[in-house]
Amino acid sequence: MTQPNDSSKVPSRTRKRFPGISTRAWEHPADRSALVALRKLSGFDDILKKLGGFVSERAVRLMFLASAVRASERQFPQLHEMVRDAAYILDLEKVPALYVTQDPKPNAMCIGMDAPVIVVTTSLVELLDEEEMRAVIGHEVAHAMSGHAVYRTMLIILTNLAQRIAFIPLGGLAIMGLITALNEWFRKAELSCDRAGLLVGQDLQASMRGLMKLAGGHHLHEMNTDAFLEQAEEYDKAGDLRDGVIKLLQVLPQSHPFAAVRVAKIKQWAESDEYRSIMAGAYPRREDDPNASVREQAKAAADSYAQSFKDTKDPLMGLVRDIAGGTADLGGKLRDVFAGRTSGGDSNGNGENGHNGTPQDGE
Repeated sequence: MTQPNDSSKVPSRTRKRFPGISTRAWEHPADRSALVALRKLSGFDDILKKLGGFVSERAVRLMFLASAVRASERQFPQLHEMVRDAAYILDLEKVPALYVTQDPKPNAMCIGMDAPVIVVTTSLVELLDEEEMRAVIGHEVAHAMSGHAVYRTMLIILTNLAQRIAFIPLGGLAIMGLITALNEWFRKAELSCDRAGLLVGQDLQASMRGLMKLAGGHHLHEMNTDAFLEQAEEYDKAGDLRDGVIKLLQVLPQSHPFAAVRVAKIKQWAESDEYRSIMAGAYPRREDDPNASVREQAKAAADSYAQSFKDTKDPLMGLVRDIAGGTADLGGKLRDVFAGRTSGGDSNGNGENGHNGTPQDGE
């Protein structure tokens, strides 16, 4: 395939491109498993639109045409070229339109099912440098290619439904359970698209810097990626069972993983055999997507969760793992927690420095 709209255009620096690449190449196993199953349901996206009375994509495009700035060769030309580059590298024939909207909060999103558009805020444009923004653009193009808007629509439908049936015994709880599961799916989808952003930018440091800036702002000279990765490791270890419970409660309603976690995950993937294989040209092809096995992808998702469960240093997950293995004294550990005898705690149940810290959101 030639460069979209102009065969003379190539990425601004030499980058590998991936002809015929399937989205399965970058999708997190849990995200990929759900999407492979979803794609087997022909017409599912149309059903969701009808069920939700979803605002038409025509209305969305008209709104952005009237209220935002559409990137082109004459407006935000650098961003326009980045979208084209991302489409070229990931072999996407139809390049999504990109709009810049005035907003003090740094953010980017991909909206729409049939003709997705990418929206970035002015704050994000001001926050990130060229290579950091390139990773973000790749991230959003991947959302469009994976069709993530389908189940984002599902979440909107379920959230509205939960509000309407909250008064029905157990009905609201069932819907909230589904919403919690969808949020877990969302978090894995974000990790998927972080991977695609790396495939587009092919600059790990830029990918990590961009995520770090979302947490700490534009004062890059005051931040350090190694130190930020150490934060991620400290977060994973937590402190004691109480911290593990707090982390679980904090993450459940989130649609995005926290910034420090995302930085650690993208670095881990960049160092994996999977990433090296893709860069060497060995990756799933979209021509084979119809033959992808739902069972195999479900197994890969289960294996991924099992490996994460095994590798985590989180004390709560460690206790659950030990209980499952029959090696934990649950009563004894809980007594230690409430007596303040956890590792690093004093007799008042405080942390290793003898005072309680206030949990901070990562993003």
